[in-house]
Amino acid sequence: MINSLWISKTGMEAQQTQLDVISHNLANVSTTGYKRAQAVFEDLMYQNLRQVGSNTSDQSQLPTGLHLGLGVRTVATSR
Repeated sequence: MINSLWISKTGMEAQQTQLDVISHNLANVSTTGYKRAQAVFEDLMYQNLRQVGSNTSDQSQLPTGLHLGLGVRTVATSR
């Protein structure tokens, strides 16, 4: 449960950053020489839950494995 809360937290922080950047762009839309900014995001690490080729419950194999993402973070704000 703690992992799911952490993933939600990182997603909400990233969306707040995106909203801040958009608000800043809108506030400066009529400023001469202003170039719009854009938030850049990246995935955090992945947790490997099942290996490639492991068996599923119906006796078939997973072709790509099963990975759980651990969130997102803001890398930069580019212009």
